[in-house]
Order: sequence, then C-alpha cells, then structure tokens
Amino acid sequence: MAVRSARTAWNGTLAEGGGQVELSSSKVGTYDVSFPKRAADEAGGTTSPEELVAAAHSSCYAMQLSALIGEAGGTPVALEVSADVTLEPDPAGGFQISSIALKVRGEVEGLDEAGFLKAAEDAKATCPVSKALTGTTISLDASLES
Repeated sequence: MAVRSARTAWNGTLAEGGGQVELSSSKVGTYDVSFPKRAADEAGGTTSPEELVAAAHSSCYAMQLSALIGEAGGTPVALEVSADVTLEPDPAGGFQISSIALKVRGEVEGLDEAGFLKAAEDAKATCPVSKALTGTTISLDASLES
C-alpha cells in the first residue's frame, strides 16, 4: 500500500513561534500553523493538527461508508460527512484530542434507514482513521435523507 507524507518546518517557541505544514505526497499546498491560533476559537487563516485530523477522518469515513453501503446492496448517491475534532487540556498535562463528532447525511438507493444506520455505525468502527484514533471518543450523528 501507499505511504503518504507531510513535513512541518517550525521556528521559535511554542507561544511565539510558527511554522508551515507541507502536504508532501500530494503537493497540494503548504499551510501556516501556530499554537496560539491552534488553541483559539478563530483559526485566523491557519490550519492545525486537529483540522487535518478532521479532514482525514471525514474523508476516510466517507470512503468506508460508501464501500459498506455497496456491500449491503445499496448505492450511495451522495454522502455529506463532517468531523469536529476537540482539543482540550489533558489532566495529565499538555493537551489532548478529547473527542471527535462525526456527522453524516446520506442519499442512498436500495437501503432503508435501518440498513443505512448499520452501515454508518460499522463505518465508524472500521475506517482506518477511526482505528488509528482508538482511545478517543468518537460519536456519530447519521441520518438518511430522501
């Protein structure tokens, strides 16, 4: 299987420094990162590890759900997936990703709501990013749209 890479160049202290993360494998971009903006409510034009995890999780989940819908005899017409990743202080020190909230709205042919919800739950448990994040609370809000 493929290996994907990213690289970060950082200068300065945590509180006053900053850096850039480069998506090396795809070469689609280089993005600013800073800790003050990472921990703030407003990102101010920078990304963060949590946003990148959210992007990875939402896209991985969408792919896995699409596969499981097909295996269950359905056809995914459209899946809208979002992931909200929460960064909080860790009681043991530092910070931690405390939770991830997945939300999916699906338009699917050939599956009823129960079949869709089963596939949605199974995808949450089996997508590779979910597996990598074992130990983090992952919630799911799934509904079938008509």
